[in-house]
Amino acid sequence: MTALIPGPIGYVVKRYPRYSETFIVNEILAHEAAGTRIEIFALRSVEESHFQDILGQVKAPVTRIRDKYTGPDAIWTMISRARDTLSGAWAALERLEGLNGQDIVQAIDIALHCHARGIVHLHAHFGTVSTSVARGAAALAGIGYSFTAHAKDIFCDYAENQFLDLKLRDATTVVTVSDFNVDYLHDRFGANAGQVMRIYNGLDLNRFTHMTPGPDATGILAVGRLVEKKGFHILIEALRLLAADGRTVPCTIVGSGEEADNLSRQIAAAGLTDSVTLAGPLPQGEVFAAMRRAAVLACPCVVGGDGNRDGLPTVLLEAMALGLPCVATDVTGIPELVRHDETGLIATEGDPETLADALGHMLDDADLRRRFSDAGRARVEADFDVAVNAARLRDVFAAATAPNLQGVA
Repeated sequence: MTALIPGPIGYVVKRYPRYSETFIVNEILAHEAAGTRIEIFALRSVEESHFQDILGQVKAPVTRIRDKYTGPDAIWTMISRARDTLSGAWAALERLEGLNGQDIVQAIDIALHCHARGIVHLHAHFGTVSTSVARGAAALAGIGYSFTAHAKDIFCDYAENQFLDLKLRDATTVVTVSDFNVDYLHDRFGANAGQVMRIYNGLDLNRFTHMTPGPDATGILAVGRLVEKKGFHILIEALRLLAADGRTVPCTIVGSGEEADNLSRQIAAAGLTDSVTLAGPLPQGEVFAAMRRAAVLACPCVVGGDGNRDGLPTVLLEAMALGLPCVATDVTGIPELVRHDETGLIATEGDPETLADALGHMLDDADLRRRFSDAGRARVEADFDVAVNAARLRDVFAAATAPNLQGVA
């Protein structure tokens, strides 16, 4: 049984909602289902055209923190409020290395909201700006903070120092989404990463009815932002190789992003215009319907030139929960979910030939697809149930607020 949390938990995110961050919505809904009060603080404006179908179920209020000021008066007013309201605020500011001016002002704003609303702990997703602001706000408000580190925030070679070492050191607990990430952070940051723990992202499995693909299913589906790390350029080359061997396979790629024009040109140059479709972004329900129709999901992730990479893509969880077998690559934590020849097939990262071989093998063998469909669902049920994993995260929150429980029955 999860220990008592004595007040609301504040979630600090860069933008809310984001279509690609379904895992945050899943997590918040699981907390709310367990009776935990959540408040959401968003640091930047929304830049989305599609949203998760489940978004309307979230009860938590969203406070959009101002990120632009036209002059010093408004900033000084906020600083004065902090001085008058938050005991120890000045001393806290002196300890906050690595925060820029915008981070500090937003941290003050959130700290004042925490004080007014009785928020007892802050949790951020991604170890970049959201954790920078959560770290500052927690220090100013005299409460603790934790954060979930995912992938880009861990591996990307940022132009500006993100001070991840300080955040790892100061947080009450740091969560990350794979064992691969835990090992990487320990190796890179040593003692500062001593408190890092793995909690997988999860799904509400009640929303995902398992169904084995039909034996006559032939299509390949890929879903994700059209960016380098998703590896869709490798997928298109694999499809070209299959076509060169006399096998033209229909493939739909769902998503939008900066690589759309490059991918479109690559498809045309490969002579695949009639078989490969860039479908653009689709509502979540339509993505799930496409998963029901497909024979296999391709998730050909690669490490980008700047070090950016996926951690453990939610689309793999969703596909495997629905029963769609997957071909993925050996990047970061993916093999912890897609276990080669057990719950799916793993191709070598950046290698279109092994990807083509794996896709062809999956498409040729209906019995193999059925086996992976059943094993994939069992794998998700075993370790990726959001109700179970969110309860582990609430244990983190309860431990961080335990000193506040003295005298509480």
